Amino acid sequence: MALLEDWKSVAYNQNQSQYSLQEFWDDYFEKEKNVYKVLLRDFGKPYKGTVSALAETFGITNLEMAGFLDGIQESLKVENPIDTMDEMTEVNLDFDKEKLFRNMVDAKAEWLYTLPEWDLIYDKETQKELIRDQKQSHTVHVKKIGRNDPCPCGSGKKYKYCHGRPGAEPLPGYTK
Repeated sequence: MALLEDWKSVAYNQNQSQYSLQEFWDDYFEKEKNVYKVLLRDFGKPYKGTVSALAETFGITNLEMAGFLDGIQESLKVENPIDTMDEMTEVNLDFDKEKLFRNMVDAKAEWLYTLPEWDLIYDKETQKELIRDQKQSHTVHVKKIGRNDPCPCGSGKKYKYCHGRPGAEPLPGYTK
């Protein structure tokens, strides 16, 4: 079984009590935070090696390293073969700083994107701007059509007699 599958079977084990699962994640998030503190402090230093060697470097287990690699995967400049990795797989932690920051915001991982080590990479104003931009990128603006407005399809009919009538095909990008 690949290391990532082992990680998922432990981390998402629904046979555990809610308390045990919460305790597991609290412990993991603290370790994850410590790894990110080192990576951000040493920004630009190429961390690479086997899963086992990196786990030892950061003081975590191979399984926890697999979870960490799964979490940072989308922020890396070159992705790792996490689906097939084992303890001896060569991996790297060369991340894109903006992508990582945005992904942390997107994951609502405030304990990570508010780490003081980010101050070494981005000033406070830039951090606020990145947070605002990332949160706004998920805002969906839906155009609403009034019943008596002309139908946007261009038929010349009122919306209520055209695409707004019961059973009519909805217009893409609009809500009834």
